[in-house]
Amino acid sequence: MSFTAVQQSFIDHIRDPSMPIPLGTDTRRMKIYRELFFNNIKGFVSNAFPVLCSLYEEQQWEALVQQFFANHDCKTPIFIEIAGEFLVFLQHEYQPTEVDDAFMLELAHYEWLELLVATERDNPLHYQIDESDLDTAKLCVSASAKVAQYCFDVQRISPDYRPCSASEQPNFFCIYRDKQDEVCFLQLNPLTAQVLAYIEQNRMVKFEQLSQWLITTFTQIESHVLISGARQLLVEMIGKGIVKGYR
Repeated sequence: MSFTAVQQSFIDHIRDPSMPIPLGTDTRRMKIYRELFFNNIKGFVSNAFPVLCSLYEEQQWEALVQQFFANHDCKTPIFIEIAGEFLVFLQHEYQPTEVDDAFMLELAHYEWLELLVATERDNPLHYQIDESDLDTAKLCVSASAKVAQYCFDVQRISPDYRPCSASEQPNFFCIYRDKQDEVCFLQLNPLTAQVLAYIEQNRMVKFEQLSQWLITTFTQIESHVLISGARQLLVEMIGKGIVKGYR
C-alpha cells in the first residue's frame, strides 16, 4: 500500500471509527489520535457557537459535531474559518432532526457574525468622522460592522427562550465592534437597515447620493422628512463607529 493510501486510511479512521484501522496501528493508539483531533474540533465549534451548543444535551451536541467532523471536507485549521465551515455544513449538508429547533440556522449565522465582527481587521481606508463631515465625506460601513435580517429574534434565544415560530415582522440587526473593541448588538428599524445596506452595497456614497436614492425609493414620504431622518440616523451610526469615512 502506498504512503498516500496509508495516510488516507489514517484520516478516514480518525474521522469515522467504523472505517478499517490503518495497517501498522492498533485500536488503542488510533483511539488516542481520534480523541485528540475530535476534541479539538468540538472545542472550536462549541466556543464559536455557545448559545447553540447550550440548547442540546451533551450527547446530542457531540453527535452533531461528529457528523461535521466525519462528513465535511474542512480544509482549514484556523479557528474563525472552522466556525465558518461548520455554518456551511449546517446550511448545505446537514439534515435537521426532531431535536433541532426551527431557528437553528439563523442562530448559528448570528453567532458566526459575532465571531466575525470580533476578529475582523479594520480597513485602513476607513477613518473616523463626525457630524461636521457628513456632507463632504465618502460614507462607508465599517469593516467590523455587519447588517443582518432574521425571521427569529435570535438575540434573545437561550435555553429558557426557544421560540417555536418566527416573529410577526422581520428582525433587523447590526452587529458591530465599538471604539473599545467590544462586540455590540443594535436592533434596527427597516429604514435604517436599508440605508446601511445601501451604503454597504455601494462600498462608499456621498450623503447627496444617499439622499437622492431615498427620495426616489420612498416616494410616499416627504423629501425633507427623509433627508432629516437620514441625517439623524447617520449621526447616530457615526457616533457608534458603524458608519465611517472612506479615504
